Amino acid sequence: MINIIACTALLYLLQLLLPIFLKAGSGQAERASKAVNNLGESLPVFFTLAVLSVVLGVDENISIALSWLIARLLFVVIYISGIGRQEKQVDSGYEPQIIRSLIWFVSIGLLIWMTINLI
Repeated sequence: MINIIACTALLYLLQLLLPIFLKAGSGQAERASKAVNNLGESLPVFFTLAVLSVVLGVDENISIALSWLIARLLFVVIYISGIGRQEKQVDSGYEPQIIRSLIWFVSIGLLIWMTINLI
């Protein structure tokens, strides 16, 4: 689990730097910024659940945490690349991306599963 926590922290650091390396003003740079903000919203929950899993010895959460990390990695790749992206909704700035949304729901489901295992 410690390795997964470390890899998750590395993913976050790389995502923080990614918008800097993408062409400013490009759609990819904008989506990279949104993706890191999205990861930042679920990161505290993941870290809390992962640390509690280590402390309480809930080994079932190791594979779930790895699945969560893979889902988040897929999320950022799909988000930045724009795979399956549709046109922006009028006046909202939101770009529907069904695949990205499904992966996000999977990642939330995995966090819920980790929580249930801790109970």
